[in-house]
Amino acid sequence: MNKKHENSAFTVVGTNIDEVKKYNEQSGMSYNEVKEWMAKTNGGHGTEIYSDTNIEEVKKKLQQSTESKK
Repeated sequence: MNKKHENSAFTVVGTNIDEVKKYNEQSGMSYNEVKEWMAKTNGGHGTEIYSDTNIEEVKKKLQQSTESKK
């Protein structure tokens, strides 16, 4: 029996899709959102992809600082 479900708000097994979406919205941050937040607030290990630090700019400032001390 392969007939289309009449109400598209439910899965074939009867799960209410809108209710699941509502609970997901209320559940807090996702795993990736937590990783991003940690990287931006705590500098978490292995989370460089979420950092907004310009590495080249930091290297340039360090080089300028080193050169000015000579």
